Amino acid sequence: MNEFLGTKEDILKELNINPKIGLTEETKKLSLEKYGKNSFTKEKGISLFGKILESLKEPMILMLIFAGLIAIGVNTVNYLNGGHFDIFECLGIFIAISLSVIITVVMEGKSAKAFEALNKINEDIRVKVIRNGNLEIINQKDLLVGDIAFIETGNKLPADGRLLESVSLHIDESALTGESETVKKNCDAIFTDEKIPVAERVNMAYSGSFVATGNGKMVITSVGDSTEFGKIARELSSTKKTSTPLQEKLAELGKKIALIGIFAAAIVFIIQLINFIRIGEANFVNISEAFITSIVLIVASVPEGLPTIVAVSLSINIIKMAKQNALVKKMVACETIGSVNVICSDKTGTLTENKMTLNKLYINGEYIEPENIKNKKIIENFCINSTADINYKDNAIKFLGNPTECALLVGANKSGFNYKEIREKSKIIFEYPFSSDTKNMTTVAEINGEYFVFTKGSPEKIISMCNINEEEKKDIEKTIEKFQDEAKRVIAFAHKTVSESVENNRADLESNLIYDGFVAISDPVRKEVYDAVNQCRSAGINIKMLTGDNIVTARAIARELKMLNENSLIFEAKDIEAMNDEELKNNINKISVIARSTPTIKMRVVNTIKSMGNVVAVTGDGINDAPAIKNADVGVAMGITGTEVSKEASDIVLLDDSFATIVKAVQWGRGIYDNFQRFIQFQLTVNFASVIVVLLSTLTGLKAPFTAIQLLWINIIMDGPPAIALGLEPIRGDLMNRKPTKRNANIVTKKMFGKIIYSGIIMIILFMIQSKLNILKVAENERSTVLFVMFVMFQIFNSFNSRELGFESIFKHFFDNKLMLFSMLGTFILQILAVQYAGRFFNTIPLSFNAWIKIIAMAFIVIIASEVLKIFERFASKK
Repeated sequence: MNEFLGTKEDILKELNINPKIGLTEETKKLSLEKYGKNSFTKEKGISLFGKILESLKEPMILMLIFAGLIAIGVNTVNYLNGGHFDIFECLGIFIAISLSVIITVVMEGKSAKAFEALNKINEDIRVKVIRNGNLEIINQKDLLVGDIAFIETGNKLPADGRLLESVSLHIDESALTGESETVKKNCDAIFTDEKIPVAERVNMAYSGSFVATGNGKMVITSVGDSTEFGKIARELSSTKKTSTPLQEKLAELGKKIALIGIFAAAIVFIIQLINFIRIGEANFVNISEAFITSIVLIVASVPEGLPTIVAVSLSINIIKMAKQNALVKKMVACETIGSVNVICSDKTGTLTENKMTLNKLYINGEYIEPENIKNKKIIENFCINSTADINYKDNAIKFLGNPTECALLVGANKSGFNYKEIREKSKIIFEYPFSSDTKNMTTVAEINGEYFVFTKGSPEKIISMCNINEEEKKDIEKTIEKFQDEAKRVIAFAHKTVSESVENNRADLESNLIYDGFVAISDPVRKEVYDAVNQCRSAGINIKMLTGDNIVTARAIARELKMLNENSLIFEAKDIEAMNDEELKNNINKISVIARSTPTIKMRVVNTIKSMGNVVAVTGDGINDAPAIKNADVGVAMGITGTEVSKEASDIVLLDDSFATIVKAVQWGRGIYDNFQRFIQFQLTVNFASVIVVLLSTLTGLKAPFTAIQLLWINIIMDGPPAIALGLEPIRGDLMNRKPTKRNANIVTKKMFGKIIYSGIIMIILFMIQSKLNILKVAENERSTVLFVMFVMFQIFNSFNSRELGFESIFKHFFDNKLMLFSMLGTFILQILAVQYAGRFFNTIPLSFNAWIKIIAMAFIVIIASEVLKIFERFASKK
């Protein structure tokens, strides 16, 4: 079907669609069977075998494979020379490799599933269609060929369609054609040339494009893979899995630690080699065994799992955030949002409920109730100069579109007018959509052979377009200010008659208008925002309200939310425009409200805040907000009222449009960052202690404390479940009682480094005392097993220490993280099984119950030492 050829009536006939009825239940089934769903065929993911191969290519795994092959070679030579073939050592290394690969594949699988779930949420774009003669809002994936769909400014087009109506419609098709200029569309254009390029088909609207201005109606002609976009891009994913800056930093940290590990392993190997030469045992088997141990020590010293754990932790927490109405589109936002110290927020719908109610009208010096409107031109303005719709179903009103416009339609209906009938009797010629720059919306329409200009918008903008004497103007302004002082939203209306040969010249159309009156609309502050503003104050976050509303209303809302103090400054956009950059910098910290804000002002304010070293989050919903959202450290778009353009530019989408959700996202960001620090501190302590214990034992002439298999066991069981459990520590309630972490702060703080060294030294001292003096008084044949078990128990107890980054006791939140408790219990049980029943693998012997109690008591000193340090820290903090 060449849908761009012929007339639009031809296409409707071919599809057997009545544009006033749209698809019916019967034709929906037929369309689905014939044309399919509106989804793209995705490329097959990497198979399980492919994922295993990828894991086997990791440098540390390759080193272990090399060590395993050497072990086989050494044991083979030993066996051929009449010695013993230690099959358990060889099997142990390859089992360790298998376990490491399984853990990696499982963790990455969890991460991939979380991303898949996130993509499904991201693809939740709503489309307004006509079905069975009624207006409905459906998900884009449910769109079918034959659907009659409405499009308006800021929409991302969900499928290909032939335009049935187009009003001042310009579409950005750069994603499809590469052309940067928007394309002016004409629903009445007719083509006969089949070879006309996509970029010139002005009677079509294509999937993946954005509506720059205007609105229209189209019949869907292609969905999914059959669209022009689908033909060139089989896989569509709004969130791609990439490394975040933190993952890259941790990978770099891993490389540095690897160098230290290689250096320590080289020293251990050289000293062992010297000892073998000194005692005359420098044979092939002994040297090879020492080499294998050195390789395993390198593997054990490197926290190679940190970037993977970060990815898993981020992806799982992102899904949790989505359940709290904060949809994170870019993983990096999770790292940045916790450092935000300035939030530039809209007012309408973010700080307020966006539940618009028409309270009063003021026409010709009289107050009029919403159910008593008689002025026909204001009613026509309500109905025609609008893109909204309302549905009455089950005694409830459902708003479809802009809430303010919906409130006006409800007012028209209450006064006995049917807005749908008024629209049917009119024909729209031109339309200039509302924008943050113009502050008004204008429509030129034909009604019964006459041509009218209808406009609505901010009172000062509309009044400036009208012929009003000074006395009347003062009366109107005085009345408007009264409503604005009550935090009411005021919208003014005007019209004029024009000739049939009217030209599309906005300046001419919006001059010499007849002033019709204004309406007062209430939009109450969201209840949850009061507490959210207080939380921001406690958390060291400065809130700035950048609103398109007037200064009186903005001040009233800011005062109600207690955003102002004695030093707060309130400006209008024109005041900001008058300031030079230096003046704006000097005032920016004190500015709490900017009224009549424009996208240009928002962008300038954001750039100024960022230039002063702040981390700024910016909210927006309109197409013109996209540049500021994209330029912010964290761009936040509105999920309900936001355009698809603003959502596309954002890092986070608020599914409920509420300011309180931004504050929740900040809290989550801080919690996630703390969790990163928890498992980093835990892992680095394990790595530090294991390397130093082996190094000291070698330097002091003691027997090697661990076999290669034991070192690998410690590395594996501490790399997986405990670290993940720390990464998923519940978000603490006190996170918003402290100042934000600076953006460029080192994730391993001086305090963390001190705790890593402190805990590591405690473990090393206890280990060396037992190794040298046997203070637990265990049997001689048990000593090496006891050392192995004791070191693992050190790490289990230290994992609980790592849960508290400050100086609070670990027992305060001990039962909050059930996953942590089960992980540690599971690790402890695995250790018991390994020692008591797999001794030949681990070179251990079963221990008595008495020995286990002694080991646990000795290892518990790690917690006691940490708690004692915290007591001193708490005492010092009170001074």
